Amino acid sequence: MSSLFPHLHETILRPRRGWIAVDWRELWEHRELLGFLVMRDIKVRYKQTVLGAAWAILQPLFAMLIFTLIFGRFAKIPSEDAPYAVFVYAGLLPWTFFSTAVTQAGQALVSQQSLLTKIYLPRMFVPAAPVGGALVDLAISFGVFAIVMAVYQQVPGWGVVMVPLLVLLTIAAALGMGLLLAALTVTYRDFRYVIPFMIQAWMYISPVIYPVSLVPAEYRWALALNPLAGVIDGFRAAFLNRPFDWPTLSISAAVSVALLLVGMFYFRKTERRFADIA
Repeated sequence: MSSLFPHLHETILRPRRGWIAVDWRELWEHRELLGFLVMRDIKVRYKQTVLGAAWAILQPLFAMLIFTLIFGRFAKIPSEDAPYAVFVYAGLLPWTFFSTAVTQAGQALVSQQSLLTKIYLPRMFVPAAPVGGALVDLAISFGVFAIVMAVYQQVPGWGVVMVPLLVLLTIAAALGMGLLLAALTVTYRDFRYVIPFMIQAWMYISPVIYPVSLVPAEYRWALALNPLAGVIDGFRAAFLNRPFDWPTLSISAAVSVALLLVGMFYFRKTERRFADIA
């Protein structure tokens, strides 16, 4: 080709090898696209449903009622001098968001293959959109929790100012795990069956239905390696006017940030194969 047309240049495109840095500038320039994908995810999730967005209220509400009956009344699990319904709902707020976001983000690339093969977009937005959709459900659940606290005459203390930070840590953990599972699910389809089982097991190793104080002190550091442990305990401390367990919260916060970084960089490392194997 070059000998026949010496004025032409041949360009060969090859995927980069190794770890690829996150293109923050590209993500910022396409931020409006992320907003569109989040809105589309919300509409698709509740499309052709009778109750619509009310499911965002009913899911944690029914879970609270069941847990209060079984674990609060029958099993007599301690709730640290707080009504068990308020205690468990404070734990369900971050947990319901995390489980919903991770489950949907982990399967987002497989369920939306056309976005990978037909058009170009920052592919990180595809699993990030369900996380944004779950954040809307979390906002609705906060309103319901305010009513539950009013019914039980519970008044939060100064620690409520920590709630935005706790929400950010929950988002970091959910997005990091969602990106990691999304990348793994594209390559290894077995993860479609692993994710539901993993989420179910994760709930029981997180202090959703029991307080962190129930775990012996010598094993509490291991519990703190679960990013949801410190966050859930922090939510309860903020809303139930209790002292924060700063060591547990600090370890969980560090793990959440590390999980986000690992998820983002692993996603970037493997995304060059997505269009070929999706």
